[in-house]
Amino acid sequence: MRGKMGTPGSPVKSYDYLLKFLLVGDSDVGKGEILDSLQDGSAESPYAYSSGIDYKTTTILLDGRRVKLELWDTSGQGRFCTIFRSYSRGAQGILLVYDITNRWSFDGIDRWIREIDEHAPGVPRILVGNRLHLAFKRQVPTEQARAYAEKNGMTFFEVSPLCNFNVIESFTELSRIVLMRHGMEKFWRPNRVFSLQDLCCRAIVSCTPVHLIDKLPLPVAIKSHLKSFSMANGMNAVMMHGRSYSLANPAGGSKGNSLKRPKPVRPPQSPPQNCARSNCKIS
Repeated sequence: MRGKMGTPGSPVKSYDYLLKFLLVGDSDVGKGEILDSLQDGSAESPYAYSSGIDYKTTTILLDGRRVKLELWDTSGQGRFCTIFRSYSRGAQGILLVYDITNRWSFDGIDRWIREIDEHAPGVPRILVGNRLHLAFKRQVPTEQARAYAEKNGMTFFEVSPLCNFNVIESFTELSRIVLMRHGMEKFWRPNRVFSLQDLCCRAIVSCTPVHLIDKLPLPVAIKSHLKSFSMANGMNAVMMHGRSYSLANPAGGSKGNSLKRPKPVRPPQSPPQNCARSNCKIS
């Protein structure tokens, strides 16, 4: 899996890891479109026999390391099932591809999963819904496909080679899963890069108590997301003694928004026994 550096006099290899992925699915689901959208790499098969097999290489950057991918598109026709069985032996990752505008192609994923479980058990796989640019013709709901992927322990992507949407991201995620399975998790866990949304949520939640999020001038959906982010990341702002949280009012502000510690209420006390005033005596 690990790319080796070349010997003196030979060219240095341009990758750190080499992975072999298979694209499987029924015919005419657009697997070739996904490969054609990749501009770099070679399209010539390293083997002489390539009938029924499309081949493409590409190199992605995964947390500072170059990962070269060998992508094999096995035809979805039944007469090429034996080719899939032979090529699946050395596969390290599999993309199950269906067409979101073709219900039959989604229903056929069950058959491909059975083939994988028989001939490539344990190989990481992800579910890919292709041709997202034809969403107006959709026959497979996104939520149904996502639930199916979760049920079978797969990551789910919807991609569009025409719009170059989520294609590289799906390959990158599958590469990450494969490398983590081979004990490479330590390479990127300390170097996690937060998304812009995470950074904004952290900045807001770190200085705003969770019970004041509703008073922020933000849409309801964003406020709900901020609350969920605060709960999930354990960032509930605990008010420190002597600190007051308040939201400024554009019109000058009101004291009603500031949080003040309530004054303790003392229970009534009985008058002293030796009180000389008559109004202190209890009749």
